[in-house]
Amino acid sequence: MSEHAISAAQSARAERIAARTRGDNWKKPPRRIEASECITCDSCLRSCPAEFGAIFDRGLDVIIIPELCSGCPACVLECPVDCIYVDEDWTPTEDSVWSHVELSADAS
Repeated sequence: MSEHAISAAQSARAERIAARTRGDNWKKPPRRIEASECITCDSCLRSCPAEFGAIFDRGLDVIIIPELCSGCPACVLECPVDCIYVDEDWTPTEDSVWSHVELSADAS
């Protein structure tokens, strides 16, 4: 990926974080992690494309921020326990989680 493309992807992610909304052109629903099945190996987190950066480790659990998830299968393909599902009925992310997301975005 060129420097310009990386910069544009980071900018688009920052805009989604600021607006707390999903990409308008995303056709697929976001993914979700079933906490009761997850072994917290972080394979999904490492495989999530940087331009989305939708997966976060919260210590005891790993979560996907639906507003940042494009619905691509990158995390699903890496999950050793198949605990990542399509989330047709996703709900907006809580403010407390967004505080963590915004702190993470500032650090990058």
